[in-house]
Amino acid sequence: MELIFFAVAFVCGFAAYQVKLPPMVGFLVAGFVLHMAGYKTTALLDQIAALGITLLLFSIGLKLKVSSLMKVQVWLPASAHIIISTALFCGFLLLLGVFALPLFIDLNWQTALLLGFAFSFSSTVFAVKVLEDRGEMSSLHGKISIGILVMQDIFAVLFLVASTGKLPNYWAIALVVLLPLMRPVMFWILNRSKHGELLPLFGFFFALVAGYQAFEFAGIKGDLGALILGMMFASHKKAGELAKSLLSFKDILLVGFFLTIGLNAELTASALVAAILVVSVLVFKVALYYVLTNAVRLRARTSLLSAFTLANYSEFGLIVCALAASSGWLSSQWLAVVATAVAITFVIASPLNARANDIYVKIERWLLPFESDSRLPEELPVNLHNTRIAIFGMGRIGTGAYETIAQSFPQAVAGIDIKPEVVARHVKRGRRVVTADATDPDFWQRLNHAKVEMVMLAMPKHNQNIFALEQLQASGYEGQVTAIANYPDQQKELEELGVNSTYNFYLEAGSGFAEHVKEKISLS
Repeated sequence: MELIFFAVAFVCGFAAYQVKLPPMVGFLVAGFVLHMAGYKTTALLDQIAALGITLLLFSIGLKLKVSSLMKVQVWLPASAHIIISTALFCGFLLLLGVFALPLFIDLNWQTALLLGFAFSFSSTVFAVKVLEDRGEMSSLHGKISIGILVMQDIFAVLFLVASTGKLPNYWAIALVVLLPLMRPVMFWILNRSKHGELLPLFGFFFALVAGYQAFEFAGIKGDLGALILGMMFASHKKAGELAKSLLSFKDILLVGFFLTIGLNAELTASALVAAILVVSVLVFKVALYYVLTNAVRLRARTSLLSAFTLANYSEFGLIVCALAASSGWLSSQWLAVVATAVAITFVIASPLNARANDIYVKIERWLLPFESDSRLPEELPVNLHNTRIAIFGMGRIGTGAYETIAQSFPQAVAGIDIKPEVVARHVKRGRRVVTADATDPDFWQRLNHAKVEMVMLAMPKHNQNIFALEQLQASGYEGQVTAIANYPDQQKELEELGVNSTYNFYLEAGSGFAEHVKEKISLS
């Protein structure tokens, strides 16, 4: 049965990708198609989906530092949004009840408040997938979005604990005491797991056993345990490598999650109408995100991209409503309404996020007057001074290129990277590297590249290099451009777009190794 589910998911995901939509839209459509064909979700598929969410939260933890949640740009918009949007949704649902619409007419203020709380959440699964696909997990708007989502998850967990009356047991105290003491041991095990198949198994063990199962045993929601365990490893130098080793497993398992949304939705006429009505006010939820993040001194683009990333309803809303239905506080029909609304917002938000930068460019002139005059340190203008060669993406390839060029032209080369921690590491080593987002149209507008003779695009995501190239060309740059690629079809696309030369990392790494060996032989 599950093989049929994943086969249909592949077909629909492939079709969505061909029309330049994210595959997750196809996975959602696959769930609805299977449901209309008479299929229901299975226990195994639900377990696959649950594993995917647990691994997702562990992966989020690997990239999240507690200090980031303490920033006013995160906790203030997150807290204010929960309160205000819950009240707005509650009022809207009660207003629809006044018009005697089906399902809404039976709502009292307590039930409407509960639904408003469920609809105030945004989807962690969706946001992380969108940010990972665009390579923007480390961008400022990505970090703000993930921070807000983690705060929402904490609110949801507190609600689940309060509503079930299930308090953590005495083993929770043992966890609080033991986890900090066990951290050096955990780090030692991670170091000794090296780089092979043990590394993803390490992730599975600490996410699903040491995280999920241990916290469930202590009376705490297991998904929160996976998140906390991930955050404990976030400062380790192998945290990024561990996250990458889990990426493919997580993505496959999350296909099960997207399928379950469509498979669990009872698409009755009343539920569909109710879901469409609820989705119709999504624009106010998105606008509220924008206003609140803009009020804490974020740039217009950062606020807009954060709002678009959060422009959906959440799987946590389904969990909240499922608990309410099982407790008799909510009719089971509302589960179908919430599931359908979540699916519809995913379909809306996917192309919205895919075209986010284009949308920003078109409406920028209306947004900029409301921007704060003061700037956060992360969003100050970038000055490349007398740079002749600019390298975008200071990972292994960009760093290697920088070192090679700096040997001959130490004052002419500069590196640009989106990650402040990466930039800080390079600056500490004496390299001229600055923080900037190459996919930010504003960056190219305020960048003076008159003296830059060559731009090297060495960012890890192909679509990042494509967008940076488009922005570079739009800014009037006339110098040379070279870019990295992983596959021949990517090289061809870059060359068709006007790149002067491309470097296939996989093919040419061997050539570089051979040249290195030849040099050693000639010296002997």
